[in-house]
Amino acid sequence: MAIIIDETKNVIVQGITGREGQARTQLMLGYGTSVVAGCTPGKAGQEVLGVPVFDTVADAQQHSRHVHGRDVDISVVLVPARFVKNAAIEAIEAGVKMLVLVPDRVPVWDAMEIAACAEKHQARFVGPNTLGVISPGRAVVGMIGGRAESAKAWFKPGRVGVISRSGGMSSSTAYYLGKAGIGTSTICHIGGDSVLGLRIPDVALMFEQDEQTDAIVLFGEIGGSMEEDLAELMRAGRVTKPVVAYIGGKAAKEGTRFSHAGAIIEGGKGTHAGKVKALSEAGAVVVESFGDLPEATGRVLAGQS
Repeated sequence: MAIIIDETKNVIVQGITGREGQARTQLMLGYGTSVVAGCTPGKAGQEVLGVPVFDTVADAQQHSRHVHGRDVDISVVLVPARFVKNAAIEAIEAGVKMLVLVPDRVPVWDAMEIAACAEKHQARFVGPNTLGVISPGRAVVGMIGGRAESAKAWFKPGRVGVISRSGGMSSSTAYYLGKAGIGTSTICHIGGDSVLGLRIPDVALMFEQDEQTDAIVLFGEIGGSMEEDLAELMRAGRVTKPVVAYIGGKAAKEGTRFSHAGAIIEGGKGTHAGKVKALSEAGAVVVESFGDLPEATGRVLAGQS
């Protein structure tokens, strides 16, 4: 079992005929993802890497039902930032229940409109500004891993779920866990923007329900309250699986932005110390150095057995 993506999910790519769309479709197909269709207005009838292209998500949805016997599960949106809102809303209104919004620089108001539409239609999304999600050995959506060959080499299948606010550190966390002999069930980069779909606590709850995930590893950052919200879920007994965490941005001062739009300390909130305190008091193992994550995770897993 895995969360969000596995080899059984039907995936479409919005913007498949563009440069990024073609490159990321190649990654997904090469890794085993079931990409059943692509969408680019005005490009219907074309193919990209053997994947049929349609003008609308509704047409792609009809194709999935007719040819593959069921609905599209996930849409990966790979269009320019200014078109993300319309593309996402089109997919949601066509019945797609999970979206992966890869582009960065999506306007905040657009992200808020997407969130409102998703809530209305009981849909969910990852991002914006996400590398995507990968379930090692099974399937990938987005651009995490870069190429299929590197993704296969870097990520070891296993029973640890990874949640990261940093794209690059999503891969690095899983890579170094794998080097230590610890495999991952799913790696989720939630995105670096201030308005997101799935947040850290949402993904943690999904891992909590996953029978093949035994522990959660978190790469957190200053800014916002997601890590504190996870701690609250742990205190409430809603997340019971062990959590091992590293929080980046220890040296940052108030008003400092740490790499991402969503990682900014404001008004004394979202501090490194506050996040470490909240998670530690809730029972998480919080490491001082990123390089300590694999060893700490190994100790936690050993205590489980």
